[in-house]
Amino acid sequence: MLGVMLMETSNKIQSILQNAVCLYSFDDINEALDRMAKEITHDLHDQNPLIICVMTGALITTGHLVTRLHFPLEIDYIHATRYRGTTRGGDLHWLVEPRHNLKNRTVLIVDDIMDGGLTLAAIMDYCKQAEAKAIYSAVMVSKKRVREPGVKFEPNYVGVVTEDQYLFGFGLDYEEYLRNVPGIYAVGE
Repeated sequence: MLGVMLMETSNKIQSILQNAVCLYSFDDINEALDRMAKEITHDLHDQNPLIICVMTGALITTGHLVTRLHFPLEIDYIHATRYRGTTRGGDLHWLVEPRHNLKNRTVLIVDDIMDGGLTLAAIMDYCKQAEAKAIYSAVMVSKKRVREPGVKFEPNYVGVVTEDQYLFGFGLDYEEYLRNVPGIYAVGE
């Protein structure tokens, strides 16, 4: 029974991948990361920032981004999710809070995507309540769409922009799969 379920999952994921449309290649992503790193370096090189990776989606973006930042910084992570393995967001669930004290720190939150903005807004609010001195945000992808009610900001640093469609690759998942695909893809029809 388990073998059949694994084969069905594998077939489904392969079908999603084969029918997807590549929006940004790995080369495109690297160019975007270089640009973002230059902007972040300009703004934060003398701030000793705490980089907070939003797990699990921003793991890949954060790893590639911080290797381009050649100034003193610390890295931590936060795990808050609305999706929990599905394709639709629900209530925010806090799984792990940062271990560093945020008080009087410059914080850069790195997330995979700015969609409706609720998750990033909640994390920014968490940082404000923890008395961070300054809070910046960076996302690999920003969708062109109306943000959720109450979300009145855009990320400070954006890698690429897409239409409002279901995406995967470079940290973005399709039902917890395909995060490892070296590009950003739209799920096909």
